[in-house]
Amino acid sequence: MKVSQPLLTVNDLTVEYWARRGKVRAVEGVSFSVDKSETLGVVGESGCGKSTLGLSLMQLVPYPGRIVKGEILLNGRDVLRFSANEMRNLRGKDISYVFQDPMTSLNPVKKIGAHFVELIRAHEPKVSEKEAVARARKLFKDVGIQSERIGDYPHQLSGGMRQRVMIALAIALNPSLVIADEPTTALDVIVQAKILDLLNALRDAYGMALVLITHDLSIVLERSDRIIVMYAGHMVEYARSADIFKNPQHPYTQGLLKAIPNVELDEQTLNAIAGSPPDLLNLPKGCRFWPRCYCAKIRCGEEEPPLINTAPDHYVRCGKYKEGE
Repeated sequence: MKVSQPLLTVNDLTVEYWARRGKVRAVEGVSFSVDKSETLGVVGESGCGKSTLGLSLMQLVPYPGRIVKGEILLNGRDVLRFSANEMRNLRGKDISYVFQDPMTSLNPVKKIGAHFVELIRAHEPKVSEKEAVARARKLFKDVGIQSERIGDYPHQLSGGMRQRVMIALAIALNPSLVIADEPTTALDVIVQAKILDLLNALRDAYGMALVLITHDLSIVLERSDRIIVMYAGHMVEYARSADIFKNPQHPYTQGLLKAIPNVELDEQTLNAIAGSPPDLLNLPKGCRFWPRCYCAKIRCGEEEPPLINTAPDHYVRCGKYKEGE
């Protein structure tokens, strides 16, 4: 039986930022894959490299950052070898991005409809403005916005509606992969749930794959097929969502799970992970998590553990484990 290749395969990706104080490796040696119509969750604290990872997939790492090593294979083609013109054609059409803050991502002096017309006609010049507007109205319906709001300016929409507009722009050209970077930031809990439900529904309706980037492990546990747990630029655990929930192996993942409040309990103690994330310009020797780890040994502060396969489709970067354990 022939096994189809993943939609996206990332091999040994490393991204650096250059600063006056030195070099920061925001993403180091990250490898993973995303299948068609799959949702991959990427979770971790602020500054762990998850947004840089998402931006790297579209070659949008801001200056002074740069991708220094690795492969990003989309349908078997390495996008890191694409020319600037090829990347412009790729973005939006094959792979698109939902940014964290829709207010700063939308042009405040352009009506919402103009954003769609510009995007659609940039990739499909033969499409008339009237046809582009009609497609925009259809997209508005798909994301739950009244079509007459197409004539509004961004400031006239609520935060949740602006986020829906960003999602509609992301799917306008029917891409095979959508990256949603903290899509529920600054939204209330009810609107958050609606946005996440919308992303799932659109994934199923359009047959696209989704990379969901968030700091909230509870979100990706419920809505992802596989999960990457990031810490200080490293991928410390990578497994199916059910395996992360039932058998979290890295102490950091275990700490994140314990920190999720349980609304079914009347009384509970919230468990916080001790300490703070390390300064990426001054990383600890050995394992990057050992200063905060409840089970750290002497060797943890001396040797940096490799990422190893401990079970089928389960990878962890921790000195407690050996290959296949």
